[in-house]
Amino acid sequence: MDVDEGYADLEHQHQPSPQPNVDTEFVGPGDHLYRNYHTGLNARPCNTDGIFLLPGTLPPPLENVATDDWTPFHNRTEFETAEFLYTQNQMPAGQINRLLDLWVSTLAKHNDKPPFADHRDLHNVIDSSPFGDMNWQNFTVTYDGERPEDGTKPWMDDKYEVWFRDPCEVVRNMLANPTYASEIDYCPYREYSTKGNKRQWKDFMSGDWAWDQADEIAKDPSMLGSTFVPIILGSDKTTVSVGTGNNEYYLLYASIGNIHNNVRQAHRDGIAVIGFLAMPKSMTTPEVTRFGDGHYHRVIYGLGPYIADYEEQALLACIMRGWCPKCMASHEDLDEDALCHCCDYTEALIQEGSLGDLWDDFGIVGELVAFTNNFPRADIHQMISPDILHQLVKGTFKDHLVDWVEKYLRHTHMKRKADQIMDDIDCSNVVHTFHALLEFCYLVRRNIITEDTLVEIEDALSRFHHYCNIFRTTGVVPTFSLPCQHLLKHYHIKAVKEPWRQSSCYNALGQILGMLTGTCLSDLEIDDGLTVLQAYVQLAKTHQGKKCAQTIPALAKELNIPSLPDLLRRFLFQQLHPKDFHDPSDIPLAECPLYLNKISVFNSASSRFYALSDLTRIGGMHVEHIRSCPIWRNEYQCYDCVFVNTDSSLPGMQGLEVAHVRAFFSFRYRGKLYPCALISWFDKVGDTPDEDTGMWIVRPGFGADSAPGYAVIHIDSIYRAAHLIPMYGVQFVPRELKFYHSYDTFQAYYVNKYADHHAFEIAF
Repeated sequence: MDVDEGYADLEHQHQPSPQPNVDTEFVGPGDHLYRNYHTGLNARPCNTDGIFLLPGTLPPPLENVATDDWTPFHNRTEFETAEFLYTQNQMPAGQINRLLDLWVSTLAKHNDKPPFADHRDLHNVIDSSPFGDMNWQNFTVTYDGERPEDGTKPWMDDKYEVWFRDPCEVVRNMLANPTYASEIDYCPYREYSTKGNKRQWKDFMSGDWAWDQADEIAKDPSMLGSTFVPIILGSDKTTVSVGTGNNEYYLLYASIGNIHNNVRQAHRDGIAVIGFLAMPKSMTTPEVTRFGDGHYHRVIYGLGPYIADYEEQALLACIMRGWCPKCMASHEDLDEDALCHCCDYTEALIQEGSLGDLWDDFGIVGELVAFTNNFPRADIHQMISPDILHQLVKGTFKDHLVDWVEKYLRHTHMKRKADQIMDDIDCSNVVHTFHALLEFCYLVRRNIITEDTLVEIEDALSRFHHYCNIFRTTGVVPTFSLPCQHLLKHYHIKAVKEPWRQSSCYNALGQILGMLTGTCLSDLEIDDGLTVLQAYVQLAKTHQGKKCAQTIPALAKELNIPSLPDLLRRFLFQQLHPKDFHDPSDIPLAECPLYLNKISVFNSASSRFYALSDLTRIGGMHVEHIRSCPIWRNEYQCYDCVFVNTDSSLPGMQGLEVAHVRAFFSFRYRGKLYPCALISWFDKVGDTPDEDTGMWIVRPGFGADSAPGYAVIHIDSIYRAAHLIPMYGVQFVPRELKFYHSYDTFQAYYVNKYADHHAFEIAF
């Protein structure tokens, strides 16, 4: 399931519920944010009998869990061997046997043996593995309906195996996980900035849907004080190839809306495969459940968003392909304004119309009933949430826009007319279309959505619909009545991306191993990282060998940069006189220290930075390598570009410069270590980004004597790697030009803010 977390619906953001009485408190440092908490379902702790506790009552102590129980494995090493062979390497049975035979040959003289005899022994142990207290169960289903007179379809005789585990137990385990205790929201809230009282959305419980559900539940007085736990579902068809013969399965995933987005995205058991959905009675009656902080709460469950791609959305909503699962727009014109779909509307149509009319006029498959039909407060049409990968990146961007441009150039015209085509087509509108869609994709993926962000999202969507008309006016596409593109109107701010897939075990999904972090050699420490915009850069642990330059003059000769010794002298002057704000080039060289001793040259450095809106690591920390390597992977050179922080008080590119790294090196002067980078500057073209692309344009910088603009900088001023896109001309690129020469060849470049989520947040 490739879905992407969070679920505050854009359609609902401008229709807030009436404000009941709320509990208000400041959150975070500096009293810059405050929250209004729901007073009805306010998550009061209780005892095991469901009786509410007095405020301040401490929770009962947590039970001690054995940390050395690896059942059915004998020890951690045996478990990690199985994990490596089966999960990480996915090694075929024959190769497992060969490896174990070699292992036996090395241990025989010590009268010892490897952990497994052969692949069958390994698989048998895996199949006997319990997963906590939640055993996997299975049953088989077959078709028992009417058979057509013209012959039985093959699928009617097949048997279908279903594996499942109790979703209630899965959710209880999540709620009781002590590592979530400080990263879980116990009740719905609305968060505001004290500056202008503007609302913002981040984690799931900050959305209007959770608040509205709590309002509905709180109408029953017996529910007051309970804890609302939204169940988030997602499904995906996947092919399991290891040990199953390429069988296809529909996997069902579950999460809870209370845990924070970074927990769900950081592979900390915040998403689990449940395989099969069973209706819990506790959606209408509270049940007492223990949470990670040790307290018990009266929990009331509710079905929340269901994340799926369009094919599965059509299945879930019981509609035909080509129709919208969210609204009642006709498949012939999906872009027309239409009312939202709902189950009551479908039921009314089924009562009044024939199956044929439902099929032809409304796209409804009347013989099917949505699985949510008997769940309280659950409407499949409201629950369905598109996912970013399939419906934005792959659907609208790759399958639509890229295909339309290629179709125009490759099919509508002959290749030899390519130059004429570029003159005929309004390239500006095409670029504007891509620009608007890319901005929309990154904006909806932000970790925190503010009211200003919503305005930007709506503006990007409006520009996309305006500029993409170029493809219709040129005859590339006859209509925009396309489900993936239409669903942009119904987009949820986030969905569940990259869930933790652990479902392809040996016995055809009969066993799912809970993978533990760390190794037997070193335990993994959870690092919540920093929460401010900064980076920490350090050089690689190993420097180049003795065959490479070991002094500044030698490095200057190796790089063919004669000015390097003088650049280093001016760098040292700056380091020794940090309060001298003169331009380094204005300082007389005679006043700058001279250094001619040993240096260490490195092929790379690493930057550890807080990645805004890309919480793929705990706390949002991300590590990337920046290379300055004359021979990379024994094939070609690799010299990366970087963002250099020149003024952190200014926003975006106003406080950043772009540079091309030529070398990383370090040296000691007066007992202090100086890690440095030799860079060549790029100069910005203009004071604002390019209007068509939304990206800044830079060109190679030059000094006063028209020489390349080289400089030596401290690596502390480097933020992270930058990606540049050459500004191509009207002539073909020479075949002999290699990609690794790109940064030294073109006259100007785009600073690619669409390279990743973080680049989008800083290169504006």
